[in-house]
Parts: sequence; structure tokens; C-alpha cells
Amino acid sequence: MCNDFGNNVPYSAYLEAFSQIRAPVVFPTAAPNLEPRDDIWPTETAPVFRRQEHGVEMVQLRWGFPPARLKGAPVINFRSEGRQFPKGRCLIPASHFFEFTGTKSPKSKWKFTKTGEDWFCFAGLWRAMPDESGDAFTILTTEPGPDVAPIHNRQVVVLHRSDWLAWLDLTRPEAQLLRPLVTGALSVAQVR
Repeated sequence: MCNDFGNNVPYSAYLEAFSQIRAPVVFPTAAPNLEPRDDIWPTETAPVFRRQEHGVEMVQLRWGFPPARLKGAPVINFRSEGRQFPKGRCLIPASHFFEFTGTKSPKSKWKFTKTGEDWFCFAGLWRAMPDESGDAFTILTTEPGPDVAPIHNRQVVVLHRSDWLAWLDLTRPEAQLLRPLVTGALSVAQVR
């Protein structure tokens, strides 16, 4: 499953995209400083959008819920099949994501982008953390679509822009939104 994605999205692209779907971007304090990042790894922070009363709030959250067991790994991906998510929904913007194949290091690295779009959003969940580490997010996964299946047995949920608000506002059932993409929706290239 995805343990590396990138975000090279300029601030102006967020404002434009959310304006087009009639969801203005709001900030808890000031607009964040967004650096282009080719690799975002678990436990690092990344931009996340979550619904607020007057729009969509953009915040920087840590990637990964605390481990379910002592000395376990953070929960960076979460299976979506057959589940309902009545709260904590968010969108995680990305330019691309990576999957890896092979058993020996360095593994082959495969880069996925959304065909015809500069960026997209994963379906995610956010949660307030009980300690002082701040809020965190995880990315939802589903069965792989035809573009991902030759490389991995799971796929992160990439939402169509027309589904962003439906995901945030709980206006459509999870099963209609949390599904693999159709053939050709993702472009793939081996980068290592």
C-alpha cells in the first residue's frame, strides 16, 4: 500500500479547484507555506482538507494514526471495504503516489499520476490525537483497479473532483465513492 506520495500543488491551484466546486478554502490562522515535495513519508506532515462550517479548512497534519499495538507501525493506510465513516472525513491532495515491487533493496519504484490532471485528492480520515503531537490522518484503500493491479494488491482511494464534496459532506454512500479507478485513469511510470 501507499507509503510515499508527493505534493507539488501550488496554493493558487487549491483556491481555483475548490472555488469551482463552491467550497471556499479557509485557514485556521494564515495561509500555509507550501513547499513542493516529491516524497512525503509516514509520520511527516502534509496538507489536508476537512469540512468546516463556512468552507473547507486546509491544515497540515501528521500522516499516520498511532499504532494499534505497542511497538507497532503507524496506521498510514486503512481498508475501506464494507465500512462506514460517519465522521473525520478529509481529502489529502497529491500530485502523485508511489508503489514498490521486489524483495531486495533497492526495490523498483512505480510512480502513479492521475491521467489528464496535475493533482488529485485521496479519500482520508483525520483524528484528534490524545497527546500533544497534533491531529493526524490516514489514507483509505480499496481493491486495486486495472492500472494498479499489476504492481500492487491494494490501491489508495483517489476521488474524482466531482466527488470531493460528497465525500466530505457524507451525501453519498461510502460504497459509491470508495472504489478503484477505471482502466486508464492512472498513468504509471517506473522511476527506479
